[in-house]
Amino acid sequence: MPGETSLISSSQVPSTTGNLNAPGLRRVLRLRDLVLLIVGTVIGSGIFLVPGLVLKAVGNSVLLALLVWFLGGVLSLLGALTYGELSAINPEAGGLYVHIRDCFGRFPAFLFGWILFFVVSTGSIATLAVAFSNYLGEIYPLGPWTAKLVSLLMIGVIALVNVRGTRASADLQNVTTAMEVLAILAMGASLLYLGRFHIHAASAVSTMQPASLLSGIGLAIVSVLWAYEGWQYSTFAAGETVNPRRDFPLAFLTGVLILIGVYVFANLGYLAALGTAGVANSNRVAATALATVVSPAVAKAVTFAILISMFSAANSIVLTAPRVYYAMAKDGLFFRRLAEVHPRFGTPAFAVAATAFWASVLAATGTFEQLLTYVVFVGWMFYALAAATIFVYRKRESGDPQKYRVPGYPWTPAVFIAVVAAFVLNTIIAQPARAAIGLGVVLTGAPAYLIWRKR
Repeated sequence: MPGETSLISSSQVPSTTGNLNAPGLRRVLRLRDLVLLIVGTVIGSGIFLVPGLVLKAVGNSVLLALLVWFLGGVLSLLGALTYGELSAINPEAGGLYVHIRDCFGRFPAFLFGWILFFVVSTGSIATLAVAFSNYLGEIYPLGPWTAKLVSLLMIGVIALVNVRGTRASADLQNVTTAMEVLAILAMGASLLYLGRFHIHAASAVSTMQPASLLSGIGLAIVSVLWAYEGWQYSTFAAGETVNPRRDFPLAFLTGVLILIGVYVFANLGYLAALGTAGVANSNRVAATALATVVSPAVAKAVTFAILISMFSAANSIVLTAPRVYYAMAKDGLFFRRLAEVHPRFGTPAFAVAATAFWASVLAATGTFEQLLTYVVFVGWMFYALAAATIFVYRKRESGDPQKYRVPGYPWTPAVFIAVVAAFVLNTIIAQPARAAIGLGVVLTGAPAYLIWRKR
C-alpha cells in the first residue's frame, strides 16, 4: 500500500500479483547475479568510444581525464549506496517506482514508469539493437532491411529468454557480462604490455584556458556519466532477489567498484598504446589502439566485444524494466494484463512481451533517437527524486540496528542529489528548447494517469 514500508526480511516477503491464488514472481536472484547485472547493464559501447572525447574535452590532460573517470564512478557509488538502503528497506518488484510511489505519491511514480516504458528503457533497447546490427555489419555486410531484421531478431531472442525464466535470463546475463569484462581486461593488459608510450610522462596540464577548461570538464563529466549509466535498473528486480537486505548493498558497492577499476584500467591501456594525442584524436579508441599495437585483424575483436556488451546491456534492461510495469499494473495504473505472472515460468511474461514489442516498434521506425535525447535528463530527475525518498523512509521508520544504513548519511544521498540537480539545471539553461520538449513528453502521461486512476 502507498505510504507503507516493508521492513521484514527478504525470506519473509511474499511474492504475489495481488491475488493470493495467482502465481507470484520467484525470488531466484543472488549476490553474484546482482553484481553481474549491475556491471552488464552499465558496460555498453561507452568505454570503447568515449575516452577520446573525454581526454580532448579536458585539454589533453591525462590527470584530469582519469580524475573525471574516477569521479564519475564515485558519483555513481554515492547513488548506488543510497539505492542499496532503499532496496533493503522495501524489496518489492518495481524498485524506484515503488519508492517514489510510497514516499511522494502515485502521480510522480506513474510519470517515471510512463517515460521508462515509452522512451527510456524501450528506447535504450532499440538503440542497442540498431547499434548491434550496425556493428555486425562491419564483420558481415548487411543491407538496410537485413540490418533491421537482425535488430528485431535480437530483441525477440532476448524477450523469449526472459519470458521463459528469470533464472535463465540471469544465467545468460552472467555469462555475457563475464565475457565482456574479461575481454576488456585482456585488451587493457595487452595494450599496457605492448604499448610504447609512457603514461607517467604524459601531460598532466591542460592546454585550455580556465573558462574553457571548466566547460570542458562539464562536457567530460556528462560523457562519463553516460558511460556509467544503468546501475539504477537492478533495483527493479528487488522482488526477485532471495536476500535483498544483504545482497543489494554489497552488490552495488562491488559492482560500481568493478566498473571504476575496469574503466580506469582500459583508459591506461589506451594511453600506453596511442599516447595522449592518439587517444584524444580517436573516436573509436579501442579498435585504433589494438590495430596500432597488435594488428588490424586483432582490432576486429573489439567489434565482437562491443556486440557482446550491447547484447548483455539489452538483456539486462529486459530482465529488470518490465518489473516496473508489472508493479504499475498491480496498482491499477497500467494495462492490467501486465500484472499477470506466467503460471509455469514465474515471470511477468506480458510485461516482458509489451516491452519487447514497443522496443521493436521504435527500432523498426527509427523514432527513438530524438525522443531518447530529449528525456535523458528527465530520467536523472527521477533518479534524484528516488534517492530523496531515503529521507522520507528514515523519518517514518523506527531504528533497526540489523538493517544496512548508507554510510555518510545524510551527505551521501545529498551530494548525489545535488550533483544530479546541477546536471539537470545546466541542461535546462544550456538547451531550453530541448528541455521543454523533454518535459512535455513526460507530461503526456498526465491524461493517461487520470484515465487509469478513474478506472
